[in-house]
Amino acid sequence: MSTSPEPPGPVKWSDGWKEMEIGFTKLVRILDGYDEPDFTAKEYIQLYTVVYNMCTQKPPDDFSEELYNGYIQLIHDYVPNKVLPSINSKHDVFLLEELEKRWLNHKVMLKWLSRFFQYLERYHIPRNSLRTLKDAGHNCFLEMVYEKIQVQVRNVILSLIDREREGEQIDRSAVKNVLSMFVELEREKGTKPYENDFEAFMLQNTDAYYSRKASKHILVDSCPDYLLMAEECLKNEKDRATHYLHSSSESKLVEKTQDVLLFQHLNQIIEKENSGLHIMLRDDKIEDLSRMYRLFKKIDKGLEPVAAIFKKHVTSAGVALFKEIEDAAKSKKAYVNKVLEFHEKYLSYCNDCFMGDINFHKALKEGFESFFNKDIVGMSCAEMLSTFCDTFLQKGSAVEKLGDDAIEKTIEKVALLLAYLQEKDLFAEFSRKKLARRLLTDRSSNLEHEKHFISKLKQQFGSYFTSKMEGMITDLSLARETQAEFETYIKDNPHVTQGADLSVTVLTTGFWPTYKTVDFNIPPDVFYCIDAFKTYYKCKANSRKLTWIFSLGGCNLIGRFDSKIIELQVSTYQAAALLLFNTTDRFSYQDIATELKLPNDELIRVLHSLSCGKYKILLKQPNSKAISHSDVFEFNSKFTDKMRRIKVPLPHIEEKRKVIEDVDKERKFSIDAALVRIMKSRKVLGHQQLVLECVNILNRMFKPDIKVIKKRIEDLILRDYLARDEENPNSYKYLA
Repeated sequence: MSTSPEPPGPVKWSDGWKEMEIGFTKLVRILDGYDEPDFTAKEYIQLYTVVYNMCTQKPPDDFSEELYNGYIQLIHDYVPNKVLPSINSKHDVFLLEELEKRWLNHKVMLKWLSRFFQYLERYHIPRNSLRTLKDAGHNCFLEMVYEKIQVQVRNVILSLIDREREGEQIDRSAVKNVLSMFVELEREKGTKPYENDFEAFMLQNTDAYYSRKASKHILVDSCPDYLLMAEECLKNEKDRATHYLHSSSESKLVEKTQDVLLFQHLNQIIEKENSGLHIMLRDDKIEDLSRMYRLFKKIDKGLEPVAAIFKKHVTSAGVALFKEIEDAAKSKKAYVNKVLEFHEKYLSYCNDCFMGDINFHKALKEGFESFFNKDIVGMSCAEMLSTFCDTFLQKGSAVEKLGDDAIEKTIEKVALLLAYLQEKDLFAEFSRKKLARRLLTDRSSNLEHEKHFISKLKQQFGSYFTSKMEGMITDLSLARETQAEFETYIKDNPHVTQGADLSVTVLTTGFWPTYKTVDFNIPPDVFYCIDAFKTYYKCKANSRKLTWIFSLGGCNLIGRFDSKIIELQVSTYQAAALLLFNTTDRFSYQDIATELKLPNDELIRVLHSLSCGKYKILLKQPNSKAISHSDVFEFNSKFTDKMRRIKVPLPHIEEKRKVIEDVDKERKFSIDAALVRIMKSRKVLGHQQLVLECVNILNRMFKPDIKVIKKRIEDLILRDYLARDEENPNSYKYLA
């Protein structure tokens, strides 16, 4: 009779734990580099099975708790006895290398032990809410190694960083790996070893290092050299953070470096004598200016002092330019050219060196406005600019000779300059007058250039600013079409003009400046031509009324002098006076006045131009430079000139006063409109607030005078648009 073997009894604690200790000893020998073979699958299964059996036996033979405590005890015995002494025996970078090695070994050891004790991880630990095997192992390393050596390790790393800052090469990988351990411990334990035990001290060390460096360099370096040094340091710190610091440290490290090197010495840097921002701007240090902008842009409010000095420099340089022009009594054109060059230089700083930053554009604007709007050589800035534009847009100007590109570039520059002009409405009125003269006298170099200039003004200031100018250009095109049709009409009816050639420009009243209309006795030859055009135009536009502006007209007369025939280009009034001498060679002033019926001031201008000007077509008795009512005029048959065609100019009429009067009148209307618009929306408003809002609205076109605003308020009260508040005399009410 056969018998089966009895099943094995429960694993005793001493037997099972002895087997686990043997496995742990082998694992330690492998990690310490002894000639020990790796664990085989059979050995691994054997150790796992021992733990499994010891955990699944019925009480009192269930050794789960004892195994968990034994696992922790194994690590507690190994780490202080083997790991810590090994690390403590090393110094400097070797300390980091040993720590890195021991940390890696520790993680490998935990990995294998977790496999052996895996059954604990599955059941016993969750049931009893214990730390995981990995957490327990990391906690042992944290308490028994890290807490003991972290100060020493930190000091070694900070020392290496300082040495690297001084140009020495260090083992970056060792630093990186140790700092990675700091981060891993932080992630595993929920504590903050990296942030609290390293980063905070690293930032303090950075502050101290760069404070010493800044104190040394700020005394000996020029501003460009100091900025170059700061830029290099910031580049190195970014590189350092990228290679071996945690990503969260980069922004903090860079900010700390910026603060110590730049922000704390900001004013001292940019105001350095003989090399600061003023000197860099003066000497066109483009690269250094760009570097300054790049560096201070990254600092909160770092650009404000730089922009303030930029504004101050623009102001002082502009005032110096203004004084130079004024002292030298140079021409208006030379002044504007200098200002254009000056603006182009500092605008290029704003766009190229300061990357179009709004702080610097604002500083440039405020700096320019401080000197640009002053009168110079007896002329306002608005008038001077309009005169400059008139000059280069005329035929034969120096700019025109340079070609279309030069004209367009000049237009662009002037349009930018207008942004700083306070009396934009005055510029607009002067420009409209001068545009009208260019168009009507055929002195405009190119209509396309005129349109381009107007379009730039429109972009800058809106359609209200340019609507009349655009209307003038359109008018001229329509007038040319009308003239072409009239010439066709003349060909079909050659007798109507008595053989004379007539060219008529029809203008729309609202677009063009107001011109004085004078009724006078039209010469018969001219009358036939005018009558012919009236007949033609009545058929074309019966509803429109024609008003003839003879002061703008011109005639070509044939002068038959003793020596030769000369073609005379004269005004309509000059032609009327000269045609009188076809019948009689001699006329008194009173005779001419009776024949022409021109106003005295206009007749004096005409006779002065013909008898006292460059070309003496008439001889005057007595021979003086002034015209009097007793003078007698005679046709100068002996007059001659080397040219076969001459233009007889009229004395210039001063338009400036009339333009300023028109603008002042228009400003009153603008102020009235602004006040009514404000009160219509607000209903009740205090005096100071009303004046302030009115100024803000009108500042775009001109700088209103506060006294004028007060007068306009009183006028609106008299006209029942506004009324004073009965309870508060300093407030106004809007009357619908």
